[in-house]
Amino acid sequence: MSLPPDPTPGTTASGVTDAENSLEMKEVEGLSQGQIVRRRFFRHRGAVISMIVLATIIVMAFTAVGFDFVVFDLAIKTAGWWQWSWIDIPTPQNGGRPTLSLVPEWLGGEGIRIGDHPFGQDEIGRDIFAVVMRGTQQSVVIMFVVGIIATTIGTVIGAVAGYYRGWVDSVLMRFTDIIITIPLIVIGAVLGLAFGRLGAFVLAIIIGLFTWTGLARLVRAEVLSLREREFVDAARVAGASDRRIIFKHILPNAIGVIIVNTTLLMAAAILLETALSFLGYGVQPPDTSLGKIISENQAAFATRPWLFWWPGLFIILIALCINFIGDGLRDAFDPRQKRMPNSKALAQGKAGNLDRAAIAVTPRGMGMQGGQGSAQMRGFDADAPDAPGTKPGGPNPRGD
Repeated sequence: MSLPPDPTPGTTASGVTDAENSLEMKEVEGLSQGQIVRRRFFRHRGAVISMIVLATIIVMAFTAVGFDFVVFDLAIKTAGWWQWSWIDIPTPQNGGRPTLSLVPEWLGGEGIRIGDHPFGQDEIGRDIFAVVMRGTQQSVVIMFVVGIIATTIGTVIGAVAGYYRGWVDSVLMRFTDIIITIPLIVIGAVLGLAFGRLGAFVLAIIIGLFTWTGLARLVRAEVLSLREREFVDAARVAGASDRRIIFKHILPNAIGVIIVNTTLLMAAAILLETALSFLGYGVQPPDTSLGKIISENQAAFATRPWLFWWPGLFIILIALCINFIGDGLRDAFDPRQKRMPNSKALAQGKAGNLDRAAIAVTPRGMGMQGGQGSAQMRGFDADAPDAPGTKPGGPNPRGD
């Protein structure tokens, strides 16, 4: 006869789980929620690397050719460190091919050098590095402005609809459904053709006014769940206003959903701008963007392929970086996400749980000599069957 497994933590059945849980609790002990989220995010290698790459691209784009933005009556212009601007037409060199070389001479290359035109020149002689940096500026501005506007509108509409429910929810969600039914590319094409000449900032505002629908639905679902929680009832009893409950109590608890979906919105915005500019409905001349660079040089794909390499590379890098950062934020804000410890830490945590389990089982024994050993053995291996003809924890009654 054998006893069922001992449910005491530290047994064979639950030792690994207990070790993981104890390590997780030990790591976050005494930390605030912000510190826990920050530690989880910086452990996501893909998100950290993507954040560094994205920051490098943004700094390089906005410092290389300087600022030159006109927003309504406000003009912002600064000089950059690169020798050419996106409107300069220098004398063609090297047949317009890129002067950038990354292969050393001892490997059969031309040596490591940058040259005057590292990304090459187009058919009229413009420096492609300067043009790509300007296009990256425009795409990044559109990405961030669309993200801010769409997040603000979607969060407010979703929170109000989820909190008040009833006719307020019905009106706001039916309005959201109307916006969803219109294809986004059609809206972008019409608005881009009408407002693209006003600059990237105005185009981003217009696009942001129509890309909030998905976030509004997600926030509404989250608020519908949170409004039934005890802390919301406590805030009502304390006399808090509806606005304070929504913005001070409910939305901070939904910040994970909001931030993660904001990053997805930003990645979608840069791809939408690229598609619109490629079709000719986005940023209009004399300005440019990454999609417009590809559109303007599509006829030279066979003869000057480098005109597509660099803008396409920057589009892919920016979109991937935003998605990886969003993935890291999702893992950081989700309390169900746990970091798997390495084998050494897991073994140490398991050994600590087994020691505690043995101490907890000791009082059940039949004395410090015989009972202690039996109880400890049962704490270490609860699934081991008893010897034939014996009782658990006691001598053989037949005297064998």
